[in-house]
Amino acid sequence: MGKVSIPMVNLSSGRAMPVLGMGTAGTSIPTDLASTLIDAIEAGYRHFDTASVYGTEQALGRAIAEAIGRGLIASRDELFVTSKLWCSDADPQLVLPALQKSLKNLGLDYLDLYLVHWPVRVKPGKMPNTFTKEDILPFDMKSTWEAMEQCCRLGLVNSIGVSNFSSKKLSQLLENAAIPPAVNQVEMNTCWDQRKLRELCKEKGVHVTAWSPLGGNGAPWGSPSVMQSPVLKEIATAKGKTVAQVALRWLYEQGVSMLVKSYNNERMKENLKIFDYELDEDELKMIHNIPQKKGFSGERLVSEDGPYKTVEELWDGEI
Repeated sequence: MGKVSIPMVNLSSGRAMPVLGMGTAGTSIPTDLASTLIDAIEAGYRHFDTASVYGTEQALGRAIAEAIGRGLIASRDELFVTSKLWCSDADPQLVLPALQKSLKNLGLDYLDLYLVHWPVRVKPGKMPNTFTKEDILPFDMKSTWEAMEQCCRLGLVNSIGVSNFSSKKLSQLLENAAIPPAVNQVEMNTCWDQRKLRELCKEKGVHVTAWSPLGGNGAPWGSPSVMQSPVLKEIATAKGKTVAQVALRWLYEQGVSMLVKSYNNERMKENLKIFDYELDEDELKMIHNIPQKKGFSGERLVSEDGPYKTVEELWDGEI
């Protein structure tokens, strides 16, 4: 198969982002992740999503350097690289040092996109596997966002955005933002379609990127509901496509971008083959009627003493 050309979406920052990217989160990361990411670049992937908390920034940095060295890409500018500010750095004083550390890990001078990972702050140094509910602190979104804007003005990031923000939290941020978030990266798939949030984002010019586009099948919090959906199976059979290809095509037709995560070379290439066909009206209607259920509850991020006492408060009822 020749290299697939991935369509781009224009962000409110004036930058263009590939609509399909490669994620690097999770528990089943290959030992030699860098070589897998080089395979992805060879297959045509140009958007790579990482985060300080994933522990994959250095491997991505090595892959980028080697891809340039081997002539697979002419320069770093051919790639779109996203990283994220972890909750333990979600403090105005810690944003710039956290970004500089990510850039150092990646061996890059700038990021294409930097996201506030969660609307949550935890004690410095606390990682997902080490923080407890007692480590959750009050979160000053306004000042943290001002520090994100400063990173943009310094030329260290081309675009800034958020991740896992509800409609209400995004609206509150937009009221004070001098530079509005270009992206809100959220859990989204055929079984959790984020209709309300997408409406708001469309109205406000915030682009939605879907994480867990295939339901996080195999992840501790994930669900097989997307990959085992009878509706998607029926459409896939009719189209001569895989269930994953139908699920990803549906996202593309909703005007959102997505981050896929398969380290299997064939599936990696398969996930790119979604731009040469369309779903018809009946198929879209069938998908629209799939029962909805959120995969990731965020239970660990709520605390009696923290800013969100319940899961309902974390998501502002969008569950």
